[in-house]
Amino acid sequence: MIKIAPSLLAADFSNLGKQVIEAEQGGADWIHLDVMDGHFVPNITFGPLIVSAVRKCTKLPLDVHLMIEEPEKFLTSFRSVGADIITVHQETCPHLYRTIQTIKENGSKAGVALNPSTPVTMIQEIIDEIDLVLIMTVEPGFGGQHFIKNTLRKIRETREIIDRSRRDILLEVDGGIDQNTARSVIEAGANVLVAGTSIFKVESIKKAITSIRTAQE
Repeated sequence: MIKIAPSLLAADFSNLGKQVIEAEQGGADWIHLDVMDGHFVPNITFGPLIVSAVRKCTKLPLDVHLMIEEPEKFLTSFRSVGADIITVHQETCPHLYRTIQTIKENGSKAGVALNPSTPVTMIQEIIDEIDLVLIMTVEPGFGGQHFIKNTLRKIRETREIIDRSRRDILLEVDGGIDQNTARSVIEAGANVLVAGTSIFKVESIKKAITSIRTAQE
């Protein structure tokens, strides 16, 4: 079953609540929130206050992606405002096992994200502890980028690692996902698709979600 997680990075923040509701009514499975700090990535977005506001607008799982340095300092804050899934970057966590354990102890599902140039082998030692792997299919930091085709190989390699673990781990992809790229990433093994521009920058959010979900048919 493919899950669609619209990314609020591309939403109209002057009508954020309305857009969240439209995404839920349009068939979204999760709401994806990209938290950026201007250090790990060259952009600043929002913090727990916005996550709290979104939590009040929807009952959908909130998928919080921390593109920040020292994420361990903020895990409790994001969980306390409703983060159901918290994903941290392998590149920012020198003590990744401890960070994952804290996320889970706080009551969230734990994910690990990898940048396009980070080898998939970096998750092998932690695969038995996590609930989700997020493969970045663009360089993190900005929406509207083009899908990096070489990441398809990486998605396939990650699927193999997950299958060998025999655990029910979700494989999420984020970056350049639309009705044209969705089929390739699904065929490569992804089952959670994050999409921002292709959902919120079009006339119909519902039609956009449907077109991505059915791309493999």
